[in-house]
Amino acid sequence: MNVVVGALSAVWLGMVLAISFVEAPVKFRAPGVTLPIGLGIGRRVFAVLNRIEVALAAAIVVAALLGARPPAMAVAGVVAVLALAVQLVAVRPALTRRSDRVLVGDTEAPRSHAHHAYIGLELVKVLALITVVVSALR
Repeated sequence: MNVVVGALSAVWLGMVLAISFVEAPVKFRAPGVTLPIGLGIGRRVFAVLNRIEVALAAAIVVAALLGARPPAMAVAGVVAVLALAVQLVAVRPALTRRSDRVLVGDTEAPRSHAHHAYIGLELVKVLALITVVVSALR
């Protein structure tokens, strides 16, 4: 069952790396993409990503419960799931409030520090998921 945990974690890791660290910053550098357009696209992309992350996290938890759990894999898995939970419950609402203001034309809305928290939690997830993959596939 650890191979399943490792594979699901690798998929989750790949999605976070591709979307959070490639797609998100690159879209704002594309010709013609304004802040409101970029935010609109980003909100859609991250909403879908987060739904997939929740599904993957649930599948990983179930698979982990059905098999042996090396301590490093278990701890890292809990860290990844908790980081996702904090993003969804505490950080995303603040980001949504700011992007709502920008999308209605308030381009002077103060920048949100929640963005930095979200990126920090993404880094935590990446490190945790790398640990899960390595531990699960040993």
